[in-house]
Amino acid sequence: MNELPFMLPVGLFTSDGQVHRSGVMRLATALDEIEPLGDPRVQQNEAYYSLLLLARVVTRLGPFSPVTPDTLAVLPAADFAHLQALYAHMNAALPVSWSAAAPTVQSAPPLAGTVETECPHCGALLELDLGQETAPA
Repeated sequence: MNELPFMLPVGLFTSDGQVHRSGVMRLATALDEIEPLGDPRVQQNEAYYSLLLLARVVTRLGPFSPVTPDTLAVLPAADFAHLQALYAHMNAALPVSWSAAAPTVQSAPPLAGTVETECPHCGALLELDLGQETAPA
């Protein structure tokens, strides 16, 4: 999974009255996480780091591609928090278990809650329940 389509909870409102909620985020690279640290805006205000980082990994937001920090800066706070949570989940470090035979990677812990996304093939809106399954009693 190198890219993940997403649907924002509120959406980006543009001056023409449209609301854009769909987008695509890709996996981050080491450079994506390191390069913003040298930006003067981050050196003046560390909170700017996540804005620059997300602008690097969100490859499309509605009609916007590439997505700039200025585009993300006008998102509602709920949407920005949603993107930060999606980034954390997509790029979570997976625990590695080493054995004499071969290393194995355990699966990432599932997110809880519901996420709305768009089918990349037909454009249908899908609601995904990310709640943990419970074992039958």
